[in-house]
Amino acid sequence: MTETNLPNDEFPIQGRLAGIDFGTVRIGVAVTDPDRHLASPYEIYQRRGPAADAEYFQRLVREERIAGFVVGLPVHASGEESQKSAEARAFGDWLRTLTGRPVQYYDERYTSVLAEQFLLEAKMTSKRRKARLDKVAAQLILAAYLESSHRRQPESL
Repeated sequence: MTETNLPNDEFPIQGRLAGIDFGTVRIGVAVTDPDRHLASPYEIYQRRGPAADAEYFQRLVREERIAGFVVGLPVHASGEESQKSAEARAFGDWLRTLTGRPVQYYDERYTSVLAEQFLLEAKMTSKRRKARLDKVAAQLILAAYLESSHRRQPESL
């Protein structure tokens, strides 16, 4: 997984982040703690149309004090972007405009597969796995982003 950012993004170095596993029907959401040490699954949002979606994400930003978004970017195994990548980028642009919060994109290759593995290892039923898959995928995207951003920051003594 790799980070793919828009060069003009001013991404905050403090505050809670929301990770997004974008889907046209369901969106997995994960959030960090204020210090960005942990990424936790938050919920799966069932899309309900433009007005309801806007209300949901504005409320999320307000109630959870979200400083920025990390949107999973679905790419092919080769790293090439796809039609789904374009849809995820359009969604991220919409989020940025709607909430006024910056957005970064993070390669989400294999996150759904890893999330499914974790849930299978937890011995969950098919119904319980399906109910959690998207938010666990969002958590994995966000956790990988946090790990990569910590590696870029200089160690403090």
